[in-house]
Amino acid sequence: FGARWFDEDWNAQFDTEAWANTTNFYKDLMDESGPAGYASNGFNENLSMFQQGKCGMWIDATVAASFVTNADDSTVADKVGFALAPDTGLGKRSNWLWAWALAIPAGTDNEGAAKEFIEWATSKAYIELVASEEGWANVPPGARQSLYDNPSYQEVPFADMTLKSILSADPLNPTVDPVPYVGVQFVAIPEFAGFATEVGQEFSAALAGQQTAEEALEKAQALTTDAMEAAGY
Repeated sequence: FGARWFDEDWNAQFDTEAWANTTNFYKDLMDESGPAGYASNGFNENLSMFQQGKCGMWIDATVAASFVTNADDSTVADKVGFALAPDTGLGKRSNWLWAWALAIPAGTDNEGAAKEFIEWATSKAYIELVASEEGWANVPPGARQSLYDNPSYQEVPFADMTLKSILSADPLNPTVDPVPYVGVQFVAIPEFAGFATEVGQEFSAALAGQQTAEEALEKAQALTTDAMEAAGY
């Protein structure tokens, strides 16, 4: 819908038409077609509903693909289709990209061992080990480019769409209009965790019917502005 957290001068943007359109569209869609109590559902709840055939469309991380196509857990394993995250024709999709990574704390006493583990856990040998023990659908999907050149992995129903999703998510250029921050749906600054949690709580309250979308956006604008001013932006 063209929304963004901040403009190029770090001004919060929740008072824009793009955010109003985004929030109202989502709330109306979920009120009309979503499950009861959707405002309190997280990844595990949505996964369970999808696996039981009680959710027709679920937009989330590519890593979930192996869970919904595993016949041991999913009643719809052979009926699942995959598509890129949606957009509204403005040139940017609603990709979900956080920061899954293996990091080594600066104060560790075991830096060498940690490096060896990371090298092993992202190696071709580890991928082949997982494939032999758990099947190709369960190998880590984002560790190696070469995985997507492997004929065996190319047979996995979601392999091609996963690669396209990874390549289309651009943390350096995430929004329709320019922004000063790095991150697709988050902002890579220390203050983000604090004000984003509060913003999320306001949106959840709106989705639960405790306030209107307009009230949630007004509060989000105010609290984010206060947080950024306090941080010196």
